[in-house]
Amino acid sequence: MMKNDLPLSKDEILDAAEQVLRRYGPDKTSVVDVAKVLQVSHGTLYRHFESKAALREAVTSRWLHTSIVVPLDAIAGEIGGSSVDRLRLWLETLIQAKQKFAAEDIEMFAMYANVTVIEVEMISTHVYRLIKQLAQIIEQGMASKELKQGDSESIARAVFLATSRFHHPSHAAEWGMGNMTEDFENVWQLLLGGLI
Repeated sequence: MMKNDLPLSKDEILDAAEQVLRRYGPDKTSVVDVAKVLQVSHGTLYRHFESKAALREAVTSRWLHTSIVVPLDAIAGEIGGSSVDRLRLWLETLIQAKQKFAAEDIEMFAMYANVTVIEVEMISTHVYRLIKQLAQIIEQGMASKELKQGDSESIARAVFLATSRFHHPSHAAEWGMGNMTEDFENVWQLLLGGLI
């Protein structure tokens, strides 16, 4: 049964798409499934998103922004206190969020992992935002003389890459193996030695 021809917002479509993706998984979800939930024709959705891939990218982008970028932005934006403590909190929050999603939000995490391979530009934008947040914390540490002077964005990128084993989806299979807490602590101490 089709709904009246009321205009749909992108958020309504993305909410429905996320619901369907969680139910059926990214590989089995179609635009028709999303249209059924919204009680519209699939052609209506194509007016907003040119393809299934574009819809999946938009869902993933919004999910990453809400679940990862926003909470980390709050940490990066804090003023005062130790920049070293804030840097560690930021990294631990990123790592815990990714690992929690891999274990508890399996369908969305699977879609995100898939999109990291396919939608390079969108993921590059996401990573750039995260590196800018790290750079903000590092700049505050440099200003307070807690951290050594340097190019904050280059240092932030190095920190992000050095910890990627703990948060990049391509390493998700390793997260339950070995002693990741000890491994992170060793990497953190090595990074800290270069930062202070």
